[in-house]
Amino acid sequence: MDDDDYGSGHPAPHVEPIPQADAEAAVRTLIRWAGDDPTREGLLETPARVARAYREYFRGYQEDPGVHLSKTFGEVGGYDEIVILRDIPFQSNCEHHMAPIIGKAHIAYLPNKRVVGISKLARVLQGFAKRLQVQERLTAEVADCIQSHLDPLGVAVVIEATHACMSARGVMTAGVTMTTSRMMGVFRDDDRSRKEVLSLMGKG
Repeated sequence: MDDDDYGSGHPAPHVEPIPQADAEAAVRTLIRWAGDDPTREGLLETPARVARAYREYFRGYQEDPGVHLSKTFGEVGGYDEIVILRDIPFQSNCEHHMAPIIGKAHIAYLPNKRVVGISKLARVLQGFAKRLQVQERLTAEVADCIQSHLDPLGVAVVIEATHACMSARGVMTAGVTMTTSRMMGVFRDDDRSRKEVLSLMGKG
């Protein structure tokens, strides 16, 4: 993994907004650089489309994913076992080539008296995924955010993804899946707990 600063795993750093007109001008420059004519009919609206698409791809910069974990529930009938979401689909973009990263995540935690709505775990993943990423950092940010906001007894995050920067350029190798994981609390310290959560994820 490259030497990336994982930071706190919370809000994205503040960057001054750029007018959409400037973004569209940059796209026209890239079209010319690639060897085409941005004024031809098929490309006239492309800069505006790309600018809008980038706003969607990178909407995670406009939010703090931790906000989704602010509401928890204590009335769970004494439930004190692992909570797990498997096969959560996501799409991100590699910060090195801005190429797609497409994959799925498995997120688990062992509650410490309180739980969170299950959709919120997926929202945390999407909030971090919708930024320029490396898979290792994405994995760490999701786990650290859950640990920080829920204070559970353990957190486990496993991400499996394919990277277009490897399949569509460079080594041109398709069909390769990268797997990363982050274990915290009992899932890191206790071998039996780690094996249990990996088995529930289908990785045991």
